[in-house]
Amino acid sequence: MSQVNIEQVIPFFKRLQDHICTELEIADGSGKFIEDNWSRPEGGGGRTRVLTEGAIIEQGGVNFSLVSGDKLPPSATAHRPELAGRRWQACGVSLVIHPKNPFIPTSHANVRFFIAEKEGEAPVWWFGGGFDLTPFYPFKEDVVHWHQTAKDLCDPFGESIYSEHKKWCDDYFYLKHRNETRGVGGLFFDDLNQWPFEQCLNYIKAVGNGFVEAYVPIVNKRKDTPYQDSHRQFQLYRRGRYVEFNLVFDRGTLFGLQSGGRTESILMSMPPLARWQYNYHPEEGSAESNLSEYLTPQDWLI
Repeated sequence: MSQVNIEQVIPFFKRLQDHICTELEIADGSGKFIEDNWSRPEGGGGRTRVLTEGAIIEQGGVNFSLVSGDKLPPSATAHRPELAGRRWQACGVSLVIHPKNPFIPTSHANVRFFIAEKEGEAPVWWFGGGFDLTPFYPFKEDVVHWHQTAKDLCDPFGESIYSEHKKWCDDYFYLKHRNETRGVGGLFFDDLNQWPFEQCLNYIKAVGNGFVEAYVPIVNKRKDTPYQDSHRQFQLYRRGRYVEFNLVFDRGTLFGLQSGGRTESILMSMPPLARWQYNYHPEEGSAESNLSEYLTPQDWLI
């Protein structure tokens, strides 16, 4: 059995943050990420990087964090009482990109590792992560590319991994009160420890590196698409759904706030602008109404 070692995880996550920021800056063409280093009194800290008002990216953040403590928040121990009394460490990279052009989808990704240790007992550990895509004016070819990239990176780890983690994504990023998915999905998984540590780490590396391969080609393809104010207003309206999910359902947001994480970094995922409209229904047959066909789980690769 391979040795569980967080020191193998941390350097990769830092390099991944660097790689993603570089590739997104190249795609944007003018914007630059500003780094904000922070520390946490209870233990650990991180590097928050935010790009605002770029040529393509209205606001985007790519965060690295490594936090630790002696007592876990309720969100972590509610379903895992065995974690009580253990010292813990959690590290990860989390990002959300909100483009300016309504024809470029919003996207989110994260990779993370958690370990809880107690003297005389085996460590409790797992990986989690994934990436998902939230278009406003979806193109089928973009959605197929996104999911094909996800499937290709999953296949070396087992023929069922893509379908399992795609379903997990569809189920997790679901707004129950709206009866719709947040977007067109992708991959999502948690509690990954059924393989040896090295294999789990290799999978998390594939997912982390796969984000750029999945997302940047879509950005490059759609960034010069002309748009009108009506497209922009629909984008801002749909961004409201993103806010609803993050504040009502997202476990990462809850864990970060309950564990005393840095509020500015946790809520970096919020869009810079959004709006709500009472009882809005798009005109039948409009480009806006087309989105609803994409907000239900389906097989994009048939």
